[in-house]
Amino acid sequence: MPEASRPDALQRPHGRRFASNQPGFDRVMQAHDAAMAGGDAGYLDPNSGLYVMTAAHLLARGYCCNNGCRHCPFVGANTVNPCSC
Repeated sequence: MPEASRPDALQRPHGRRFASNQPGFDRVMQAHDAAMAGGDAGYLDPNSGLYVMTAAHLLARGYCCNNGCRHCPFVGANTVNPCSC
């Protein structure tokens, strides 16, 4: 499995993707954490209702798709397809 770009990549999104001062951050992170604990690939965003993939699912995929995923663990990583978005 590839390495994430930072030690907390599976617990917190990169600040460029979803900063902790964003409205609803805590509720979103609770939904993310519950999905991670349940081994789910994603969760429904409590603010928008959109389906969001978890950091673990994105890491298991093995590369960044450059679509700006909220929980992308490859932001700034030195991987074959580093996330530059």
